[in-house]
Amino acid sequence: MAQDSTQPAPGTAPAASARALLPTIVPALLVGVVTSLVLLGVSAAAEELQHALWQDLPDALGVGRYSVAWMFAMLTATGVAVGLVVWKVPGHAGPDPATTGLEAPVLPLSVLPGLLLVTALVLAGGPSLGPENPIIAVNVSLAVWFGARAFPATARRGWVALAEAGTIGALFGTPVAAALVISEALAGQRVKGQLWDSLFAPLAAAGAGALTTTLVSEPSFDLHLPPFGGPGWADLLASLVVASVGALLGMCAVYAFPYVHGAFRRLRHPMLMLPAGGVVLGALAAVGGHLTLFKGLDEIAELAADPDGWTAGEFAVMTVVKLAALVVAASCGFRGGRIFPSVFVGTALGLCAHALVPGVQPAVGVSAAVLGVLLAVTRQGWVSLFVAAVLVASPGMLALLCLASLPAWLLVTGRPHMQLRPDGTAVR
Repeated sequence: MAQDSTQPAPGTAPAASARALLPTIVPALLVGVVTSLVLLGVSAAAEELQHALWQDLPDALGVGRYSVAWMFAMLTATGVAVGLVVWKVPGHAGPDPATTGLEAPVLPLSVLPGLLLVTALVLAGGPSLGPENPIIAVNVSLAVWFGARAFPATARRGWVALAEAGTIGALFGTPVAAALVISEALAGQRVKGQLWDSLFAPLAAAGAGALTTTLVSEPSFDLHLPPFGGPGWADLLASLVVASVGALLGMCAVYAFPYVHGAFRRLRHPMLMLPAGGVVLGALAAVGGHLTLFKGLDEIAELAADPDGWTAGEFAVMTVVKLAALVVAASCGFRGGRIFPSVFVGTALGLCAHALVPGVQPAVGVSAAVLGVLLAVTRQGWVSLFVAAVLVASPGMLALLCLASLPAWLLVTGRPHMQLRPDGTAVR
């Protein structure tokens, strides 16, 4: 007997109906717009503060904007300011950032003002962290709190997924990144209906977040590196080697992370841990220069604008210093994410490979190195591929990156993550 075509095939879950999916659109769009506005608001405030701290104030004092003394003073002062907030503000700016990742906990509303304040201070003050982790935590908490009151029938996990997707879409200016992250998170889980049913509302939130960000700030990740034509065998070999080196370098940071965190935890008080972290970051900035400060997104554009403007040794120093600064900033209590600083590490490493071996095209070296470092630091395969690919606007690069991800993944899979449990042990 022929099978009824209206019935699901054996072993497949029935798809959700349009009537079930349509009511999710409006809440998803609202969440996406709000998550983007929160990100844009914190970023705008941080940019104004950064301009005041690193341009207006040193100019008024007659001090060099990025002199060693000023970098050291500003990073130490940032540690003191963040330490005061973590110590005195209700909620202590959330949990230890070394224990959190992109999947954020739902925090009480009383914690969010302090978390937003320290995020802006970190973005403006120079520590090597991005906005993603704390902004996702804030948006998730707001979405759960308001969503549970406006739409009590919607499950809490649904609001979490919408806020995470909206924020990731806003961060990267495209919903594709959010769809990849959620697809990876759903792998191995028991999904009700088909996969696209589960992605429907988060994709709407991510699209709204990305469009809001694009309309306001027009973000772009393309580094405008020298044009890359069709990939050749030399490019394949270079991508395989550079991605593997990036993964190994990233794993050095991962293995050092619990030890550095443990050293700062012995100080026991945020007014000791964070200023001490600021002092160490100031010393690193003195070695690596001002390009190794901040989250790194503007700085990679400066590196890419002149791939031959630094020697291999200078690129190598910036690579190591930025990676060390990322480990220190994430270990001592500064709130922030690790994706954007990791992109700087990969960019500097890729340009170092080009400087050492001119046959390694800058686009190939940068994309492959970013892929390897991100795989080690985030353990997010799709996000690592996506970020590495959008840095270079070339369809031919994607095939190289997919192949380069294989040996790099073998080097990182099954090993500790750059995230700790509350007892200080590494997550695996």
